[in-house]
This record gives sequence, C-alpha cells and structure tokens, in this order.
Amino acid sequence: MLVHDTVGTGRSQAEIDQIRLSLQDRYAELSEEYEQAVQQSQVLRLVEVGDTAGDDQADSGTKTAERDTAQSLLRTILDRRAQYEHALTRLDEGTYGFCEGCSAPIPVERLEIFPSATTCVTCKQTRERRAA
Repeated sequence: MLVHDTVGTGRSQAEIDQIRLSLQDRYAELSEEYEQAVQQSQVLRLVEVGDTAGDDQADSGTKTAERDTAQSLLRTILDRRAQYEHALTRLDEGTYGFCEGCSAPIPVERLEIFPSATTCVTCKQTRERRAA
C-alpha cells in the first residue's frame, strides 16, 4: 500500500484534524447505537424467555424473526463501526482519501457522502461486478 503524507494529499493539518474529528464523532455515534441495540436485544430475549407459555408455531416464528432482525442490526452496526475505525487508521497512516485498489485519490464528493470509503468509484464498481 502506498503511504502519502499531508503534502501529497493536499490537505492542511486543520483539514486533517477536522476529518479526524468527524470520523471520531461518527464512530462514537455508532458505538452508542450499538450499545442501545444490545440493550434492546437483551430486553427482547428476557421477554421471549418469560413469555413462551401457550406459544404456537406462528408465535415462535415471529420471535425467531425478531431475534434474527436484532442480530442482523448488531452485525451491521459493528461493520459500519469497523469501517470508521479503519478510516481513522488510514488517516493516521496518511493513506486516507486514496483508493486501496489503485492508489488514486478518492473524489472529495465520494468522501463527503461516504467518509469511510476505501476505494474510488471505478475500483468499487469492479469489485461489485466480480461479486455478482
């Protein structure tokens, strides 16, 4: 992986500090969201354990679907949080804003919309085509 310094990125230290603060804020928001989702999941499990008398197949299926949805939400939040953690690491290394695939600069517009982006649009499209 190519490492770029602040001169190579064209960003001032103030801009880098602002990016870092923005990434850290979003990471903290996701951490709080995760903690809330864990608490909701635990409440759901407690209700489920205490309320099984008289369940038919539909009730059981509904509870399973709710449990699966809660687990999916937890995984999604953890994945997003990991993306922001990776973005912070890349910022510290000086590689933030450069594509992990081709080392080209990632357009600012893409980073504004998706701050944890690690690839340029071309490399992202290539990965998606290969995955399909």
